[in-house]
Amino acid sequence: MIARAVRAARKHLVLAFGVLVLLYLFLPVFVVVAFSFNDPAGRFNFSWSGFTLDSWRDPCSVPGMCDSVLLSLQIGVIATLIATLLGTLLAFGLVRHSFRGRAGTSLLVFLPMATPEVVMGASLLTLFINAGVATGFWTIVIAHILFTVSFVVVTVKARLAGFDSRLEEAAMDLYADEWQTFRRITLPLAAPGIFAGALLAFALSFDDFIITNFNSGNTITFPMYVWGAAQRGVPPEVNVIGTAMFLLALLLVGGAEVVRKARAGATTG
Repeated sequence: MIARAVRAARKHLVLAFGVLVLLYLFLPVFVVVAFSFNDPAGRFNFSWSGFTLDSWRDPCSVPGMCDSVLLSLQIGVIATLIATLLGTLLAFGLVRHSFRGRAGTSLLVFLPMATPEVVMGASLLTLFINAGVATGFWTIVIAHILFTVSFVVVTVKARLAGFDSRLEEAAMDLYADEWQTFRRITLPLAAPGIFAGALLAFALSFDDFIITNFNSGNTITFPMYVWGAAQRGVPPEVNVIGTAMFLLALLLVGGAEVVRKARAGATTG
């Protein structure tokens, strides 16, 4: 009996630790969601006072908050599109082609990921000042592209590393030209990695504060708005926006997984 209990405990030990780690990771998210329904007694939304849906009915009632959210979304979309395009092309070049300086290029790709954000933000600010460029919307976009490209490259490279090149060879043996092979074989198989890199780039762009703070000028993004609001009292509407972004991310990831399984089922069927 004891031996059976020990075997059962060992069998479920990894699962139990996994559940505990996930709960630890998602605990801040649960707090954000819970306090989006809080009815704070004062300016600070740090202690539970009561349940209410007022913050969800009109999250844009707080002056300037939705404007900062819209600005962060615009910056995130532009930076993500450009970073995904550049990062995907660079990943294909590093994986598919041999050239002089390939190892050095791969090393340079990792430098923005390893560089402290304070150093990168200050360096970019110095660059813009010396170039005579006024800081604002487009300097934020440029800065976000520079530090998100590396994450896209690493993500797409990981996808291409396990790519079976024989599938492309088989397609060309069946008289598909290079464009048809890329469009029907290469791109669909690389799409999950590209999509994952794009999601990561958007999340990093939308969430960034340090680099943005150096290069924003008078432009106020959502993280900067939250930082400024924390000095006066964070309204529960901030938690509403955070919860909405989290649910949107879950919807995108879940939708991508459903599409992937549907395609896999259609292929095997």
